[in-house]
Amino acid sequence: MDKPLKMKASGLNFFYGGFRALEDIDLDFATNAVTALIGPSGCGKSTFLRCLNRMNDLIPISRVEGLVELDGDDIYDPSLDVVLLRRRVGMVFQKPNPFPKTIFENVAYGLRVNGIRNKSFIENRVEQSLRQAAIWEEVKDRLDDSALGLSGGQQQRLCIARALAVEPEVVLMDEPASALDPIATQKIEELIHQLKEKYTIIIVTHNMQQAARVSDVTAFFYMGKLVEVDDTDNLFTRPKLKQTEDYITGRFG
Repeated sequence: MDKPLKMKASGLNFFYGGFRALEDIDLDFATNAVTALIGPSGCGKSTFLRCLNRMNDLIPISRVEGLVELDGDDIYDPSLDVVLLRRRVGMVFQKPNPFPKTIFENVAYGLRVNGIRNKSFIENRVEQSLRQAAIWEEVKDRLDDSALGLSGGQQQRLCIARALAVEPEVVLMDEPASALDPIATQKIEELIHQLKEKYTIIIVTHNMQQAARVSDVTAFFYMGKLVEVDDTDNLFTRPKLKQTEDYITGRFG
């Protein structure tokens, strides 16, 4: 792929106490592309994803070595504003986690936290975000209802709208469809296709068919190491390494 770079990890190591969970990861992320991270459970995919917006900072015994850059800036620079980083690099989690607030207030939350008070601006951003997350038509007449009354698939799209409301540049998705039924999963996948026109998307998935459907680039992780990365079509049809081939053909994992 010849799109410009948005994010880049170089020589990234991650430690929980004395345990090295990630080992010398070098991985580039192109602007307006979808990169899928695949590999068996416990291989470091989600840990790596959380290094990209410093969510692992919240783990007391953890430490990071190496470099992660966003538009060429080191995100682990001590002078960097982590709140601003997480606004630029948003995250959608495995299980939908709407706040116990109204649908409207779930999406408006990040705007209010960032000090925005203009009522009409907030209303416009909420509608725009819900439209981007392909859920506006389903909720436009119930914005004052509790978000907890939505179905699981709707809650996940609401959480995507919440992440989009603060206009991030990168969206991290940690198995966003693993808790959803096939129809809701299809909606999330269609949504990812639409969103990459505006955002750089990095998705962790256990589902290799999903990786093949939604991503431009796929990176295969195993035991804390990046084994192989390539354009998705190449990786699934012509993997360079036997270990990759064994994983994608179901011989292990």
